[in-house]
Amino acid sequence: MARPLKIGQNEFKFKKDAIAHYKAILNSYDFGHSLNDSDYEAVIDLLYYDYLNCLGTEGELQEDSDEAQELVENSVDTNAEDISIEDIKVARVQFNTKCFEVFYSDNTSQYISYLMLINNPKYDPEMLFYAACRNAVHADIHAVKQGYFDNHSVKGQVKCQETGILSKWTELAVDHRQPHTFSIIVDRFKEVNNFDFDAIEYTSSLDNQLIFKDENLTQSFRDYHKAKANLRIVRKECNSSRTGLARVKKTTKDLTIK
Repeated sequence: MARPLKIGQNEFKFKKDAIAHYKAILNSYDFGHSLNDSDYEAVIDLLYYDYLNCLGTEGELQEDSDEAQELVENSVDTNAEDISIEDIKVARVQFNTKCFEVFYSDNTSQYISYLMLINNPKYDPEMLFYAACRNAVHADIHAVKQGYFDNHSVKGQVKCQETGILSKWTELAVDHRQPHTFSIIVDRFKEVNNFDFDAIEYTSSLDNQLIFKDENLTQSFRDYHKAKANLRIVRKECNSSRTGLARVKKTTKDLTIK
């Protein structure tokens, strides 16, 4: 018998019940509106639930809202100190649909999908590797965005490099130009090095990010990413519409050379 799904203090008998709960929260708000206190805590609990899955420690830490918020807030990687979640709103994304948008105290934000967070299985070794790679270059990508604003900002806005629309910091994301999407860069890095993923060790940074225990591996990926990545600053809806593009997963029907 399947175990109940526990997200924060809420326990759901089936996964579909958790999905219905968060769908109801999302649909109860108009675009651009902030969540009330109880719904805010519910989404924080969902972020915390996903973070524990990534570290493989679900259920090992006390699941209360204060600790959940502290861990999630600290998991944001920037060079600034005391980064925290300041607000969660309902955002308009592709095809006029809704999603949650988390706003941080360093004036950045990110879209989150409750469906992906709830449906996400336990992370396998390659997924942990991907997360650590993403965290390894977060500061580098942030620096690219900051540099673009420093050089091109007019009254706090710059032009999206794809649409030409003047946009604020929170409306823009750093996009990896095809064919070197981030997932492709990670895949090529794995192929070049032929890693034994079960042997790779991870730890948490001071701000509770999943990182490689071997600092040389972190630097190696940073160098490889720097050599391969072609970046642009684009509006988030442009970036999100290409999420997963060029990422091909193996299936049981795939044929391989023996």
